[in-house]
Amino acid sequence: MNSHKEAFKALPSVDKALKSQYLKSLVKDYGHEAVKQVVRARLELARTSIAEGDKGISQSISRGDFFVDFCNETALAVLASFSGTLVPVINLTGTVVHTNLGRARLPMESVAAIRKVATQTTNLEFDLATGKRGDRDSHIEKSVCEITGAEAATIVNNNAAAVLLVLNTLALNKEVVISRGELVEIGGAFRIPDVMASANCKLKEVGTTNRTHLRDYQAAIGSDTAILMKVHTSNYEIRGFTNSVSEESLSQLSKEKELCFVSDLGSGTLVDLSQFGLPHEPTVTETLDFGADVVTFSGDKLLGGPQAGIIVGKKELIQKIKSNPLKRALRVDKITLAALAEVINLYRDPHRLTKRIPLLADLARPVSEINLLAERVLPTFQDKLSARVAVTIEDCKSQIGSGALPLDLLASKALVLKPLAEKGKSDAALQKLARDFRRLPIPVLGRINDGRLVFDLRCLEDESQFLSQLSDLP
Repeated sequence: MNSHKEAFKALPSVDKALKSQYLKSLVKDYGHEAVKQVVRARLELARTSIAEGDKGISQSISRGDFFVDFCNETALAVLASFSGTLVPVINLTGTVVHTNLGRARLPMESVAAIRKVATQTTNLEFDLATGKRGDRDSHIEKSVCEITGAEAATIVNNNAAAVLLVLNTLALNKEVVISRGELVEIGGAFRIPDVMASANCKLKEVGTTNRTHLRDYQAAIGSDTAILMKVHTSNYEIRGFTNSVSEESLSQLSKEKELCFVSDLGSGTLVDLSQFGLPHEPTVTETLDFGADVVTFSGDKLLGGPQAGIIVGKKELIQKIKSNPLKRALRVDKITLAALAEVINLYRDPHRLTKRIPLLADLARPVSEINLLAERVLPTFQDKLSARVAVTIEDCKSQIGSGALPLDLLASKALVLKPLAEKGKSDAALQKLARDFRRLPIPVLGRINDGRLVFDLRCLEDESQFLSQLSDLP
């Protein structure tokens, strides 16, 4: 092409592109309007490139290949626009309950329940016995109470919402007394004091960061006090010269002063994790037995279910919480309710939990099993990547994640990839290697540490899928 003018004239019309053999099937599958918008966008890009003197487009037009190239690129753009950006990934980061990666994988029972209720109308809020409006919590409340020993329960969309709803109901325009050492900040700079402010209650902090005594709570109680609150500091731990007040003592004090005792467990668990060789975390049942009137906890962390906030406790208080107008804004839909109900039901058979709940299976996975897995996948890695990296098996530590048990690490095994690039270029080679793995059909995510790409194999579920993708690496 000798001029921009001739290049512009060679661009196809929108109508010609849409009627071509290359895009006709996409128009049928995705609709005329959707494909037309992509064609127009691609033409605008082509005009800009020509105006900027892009020789590649000019040469393609000269060869007579431009129309075919344009349609093929447009077809790929159409498919990409409909493929969605939320995709499965393989989590080899070493963080089992990874907030950025969607936290817990659901058991198959939950997946089946989701499919069942998603494709049909349901009795979500309809009482089949009376023919009248029902309560959506009724589909799960009985099971939750059976397992925890609570009198009543209700479900909202996450634990922050659970805390917000409890405080707004039981301490509106009143004081909530809490230890200064429990004013935690969780992911995304979300702080307990901010939740309290949003709930329209007044924070009254007592004690110091590392030491709080019962007398501190006693001195803080006044005519405006409504709640004594304890927050389980699941995302950090203070060691050394420390003191905190037990749930039993706070429960007794709250009863003496006719106040409500609320315990926020954060991650929360329904079983003693030590039976699986994991560190002990306070269970919901233990907390209720210690005398808490209301307990809040997550459904998607140590519980291993979908994102949800669960509130359990005394029937009278739970009824007040459910009657709060905010409950409607924070309630869960039928999809979450169905998935969570199946997870809760699995806890009624505690002897098979590590076989049926993926999160607990990952956490309790023996290091000997992980080592055998590492030895199986190592040769394929070495064959494929021998020109780029040295691949070895090394001991590593997995963390539970999402604020749960932050100081407790689990022994694991990792594939460690160290670039063979010469000094000064190894960092760029490492970044490219990590990027190449992220660009696989099912992205593989590890962690970069000390000039190496580390793949902790604790959470690797589908070994054959993982290895089959290596052929797609450049």
